[in-house]
Amino acid sequence: MKTLENQTLLYDEDCPLCNLYTTGFVKSGMLDENGRKSYCQLSAEEQSFVDLKRAPNEIALIDNTSKTVTYGIDSLIKVIGFSFPLIEKTATLKPIHFILKKMYSFVSYNRKVIIPGVVKEENKLQCTPDFNYKYRFLFLGFALTLTSFILFKYADLIPNLPKSTILREVILAFGQIVFQSLFLLKFDKQTIINYVGNVMTVSLMGSLILIPILILGQFFQLPQMIILGWFAVTVLIMFLEHFRRVKILKLPFYLSYTWILYRIIALLFILN
Repeated sequence: MKTLENQTLLYDEDCPLCNLYTTGFVKSGMLDENGRKSYCQLSAEEQSFVDLKRAPNEIALIDNTSKTVTYGIDSLIKVIGFSFPLIEKTATLKPIHFILKKMYSFVSYNRKVIIPGVVKEENKLQCTPDFNYKYRFLFLGFALTLTSFILFKYADLIPNLPKSTILREVILAFGQIVFQSLFLLKFDKQTIINYVGNVMTVSLMGSLILIPILILGQFFQLPQMIILGWFAVTVLIMFLEHFRRVKILKLPFYLSYTWILYRIIALLFILN
């Protein structure tokens, strides 16, 4: 694999996802050993030519020879395209580049709620993306839609439950957002929306865990014990992940218990 030399990719060290894929670029040989650097460790010289407002939103690739910077999806295309020229040619076609750019922004502006990490507050430079309402609400809509659809399908595997509808699942998912937000009214709007983003990520994660059972259910008559047991384990995983995220966000611990309370109320609602 060809190595793109004398280039440094700036990454968000508080973002597990950013850490993972930039490490992958170095280990795979796409970038040399000095091919990645934490945004928080920018030198004074680098800060003079790197756009410090743009870089937290769009990952920056520094050309150490010319002291020029590439941002966002173009940085990733440059790194991957050096080893795979066909990918670069395809990705730079206008329609495809437009879609990739929008997809990149969708993930980048939501990365702190997709995979949050503990913020090192001692760092003077913080690689925190701008709060973008458009992409945040797009993410919430995406997570709510996919979660509702998967839960609708999963409910069909449990004959003892009343027949589900997509509308019911949407109402229940949206209801949890409203219910949990009631316990955060003393906080500012951005904090509430950030928390809601994490709640929907947890719900989406749980829904994805249910997919293997949905697939198997298309081919086999699965015992109810397996279907219900898998769902119970999924809820436990979701609870633990929700608890972890509340701790990272430094929000009241009782939010994890009101999260459970809502699900109990929702179950009673479904059964009646």
